Amino acid sequence: MAKTDVCRVMFEGGAITTIVTSSGASVKAWVDEVLSVHRRRLHDLIVGLDVEWRPLFGPGYSPTALLQLCVGRRCLVFQLLHADYNPAALKEFLADPDYRFVGVGVAADAARLWNDEDLNVANAVDLAEVAAEETGRVDLDKPEEVRLGRWNDYYLTTQQIKYACIDAFVSFEVGRMLLGDN
Repeated sequence: MAKTDVCRVMFEGGAITTIVTSSGASVKAWVDEVLSVHRRRLHDLIVGLDVEWRPLFGPGYSPTALLQLCVGRRCLVFQLLHADYNPAALKEFLADPDYRFVGVGVAADAARLWNDEDLNVANAVDLAEVAAEETGRVDLDKPEEVRLGRWNDYYLTTQQIKYACIDAFVSFEVGRMLLGDN
């Protein structure tokens, strides 16, 4: 059964409204809200993107468990492994070449989304080394027990939700600073 929770993740003095969901309808509502709020700048929309999966410590493959998207202080944590369906609105959003989906290693994330979920990310922009040079920002403190956690669980911990949200939010913020003012 699909579920949706709304969380407020505190980071750098502000709250990030975060939708944690396995519901395709909630994902569609998030996409619709972003498109409505940012309708005047859709030709140049910057979106933080990240994915998570349960790490394996041996041979095999672990499918993508989460898709994280962030625009401004609105984040989505979509539990792909538990989703009731992938809405057409998400497929269209990711496939729009006018939107720039930014992150570190985002090309690999986009490839995972294509291979695991048939989701095409049309315009992935990798921020990798340029972001660190331009912003002076070093890597975030990412606790290993969370980073290597069970991302495929139906119920995510508060730490996992915060980690997933902040990863996508920081990608958005760095992308906004480097690529535009969205």
